[in-house]
Amino acid sequence: MVEETEKSSTAAVKEETEKNSSSMANPKEEESAGGNSDVATAPSKEIAPPPPARHPLEHAWTFWFDNPSAKSKQAAWGSSIRPIYTFSTVEDFWSVYNNIHHPSKLAVGADFHCFKNKIEPKWEDPVCANGGKWTVSFSRGKSDTCWLYTLLAMIGEQFDYGDEICGAVVNVRARQEKIALWTKNAANEAAQLSIGRQWKEFLDYSDSIGFIFHDDAKRLDRNAKNRYTV
Repeated sequence: MVEETEKSSTAAVKEETEKNSSSMANPKEEESAGGNSDVATAPSKEIAPPPPARHPLEHAWTFWFDNPSAKSKQAAWGSSIRPIYTFSTVEDFWSVYNNIHHPSKLAVGADFHCFKNKIEPKWEDPVCANGGKWTVSFSRGKSDTCWLYTLLAMIGEQFDYGDEICGAVVNVRARQEKIALWTKNAANEAAQLSIGRQWKEFLDYSDSIGFIFHDDAKRLDRNAKNRYTV
């Protein structure tokens, strides 16, 4: 029995040596080497790590872009706005945000929106129709940080009247950039004032800001006056 084992071991060593010296070795030969199950080694199986945990947001949100090159004075307002990406987790938000241009890098005339999914950034949308907007202004190239803080406050549900929020838009113009926060019920003064005050806090914005009803903006255009101020 000892002699057979020695022969088997010797054969296994010889075969292993021949296998290593030849690029045409057959892996099945290793399994049967020596004719002894104690010599063969079962292949190890690697266990894949579990996928990283994802953090869902309370609402899904959609980025929209209004390309200035697609705008035309003859086209209906809002006809060139296009949805870009919808996200519903913290991880998805950062993967998109980190790979898109920030306001300071957008072309003059661009409008970049982030609205709750299923709400279009238009006055005509049923959710927006009776609403209005708060607006903050910045010199050209200076709105990047406040745009990010606005997005984080919205998707992170930081507003006491978060259900009133429709979304936000940054408008890039030649001399300035504006961020507007759209809400859905302009007549709810208590809610709008709360949103305006909290937004200023989140942005650490010290100047006064005003709230314009969409109805006034549609009728009076640039002559629309602020209904609320904080």
